[in-house]
Amino acid sequence: MPNWGGGAKCAACEKTVYHAEEIQCNGRSFHKTCFICMSCRKGLDSTTVAAHESEIYCKSCYGKKYGPKGYGYGQGAGALSSDPPGRDAGPQPHDSNPRPASSNSTANKFSQKFGGSDRCPRCSKAVYAAEKVMGAGKPWHKTCFRCALCGKSLESTTVTDKDGELYCKVCYAKNFGPKGFGLGNAAMLEEPQ
Repeated sequence: MPNWGGGAKCAACEKTVYHAEEIQCNGRSFHKTCFICMSCRKGLDSTTVAAHESEIYCKSCYGKKYGPKGYGYGQGAGALSSDPPGRDAGPQPHDSNPRPASSNSTANKFSQKFGGSDRCPRCSKAVYAAEKVMGAGKPWHKTCFRCALCGKSLESTTVTDKDGELYCKVCYAKNFGPKGFGLGNAAMLEEPQ
């Protein structure tokens, strides 16, 4: 059957993916909201995705599922776990006081479907799926995804973060990189008196 007027089909939900919401991975298209880890369901971006055949995972889940196994690789007794404590501790006690349903359920459903519950750290406004860029573990507007110092527009290959703020690699190196003779720090070039 021909694909009239739409885009490619999403590899996760098999619905039409239009260009503004498309993410490509291993030659397949995804909606931004469908581009999530198949194991833990965290949102992915180009820096956190790890693909295995037709499946996509975050790097952590990929390592647990397809990484090396055996003694010394986190599988035996005494291994360190990256999961929060108590996650596999068996059945959790039931809360005897159920929380009241939100009086704003229509807005919550809208936010869940269209991503309005995410807030951009730079402007504090809602970030929707069509304009969402992930960086430093937070959602940003494409227009807010800029270096905090020089204002240069950033991409996944040029972004660095420190304390939740975004920097281009040049500004990061100047302000937080190594200091000393031969490393571009002009103050160190003056001779002591």
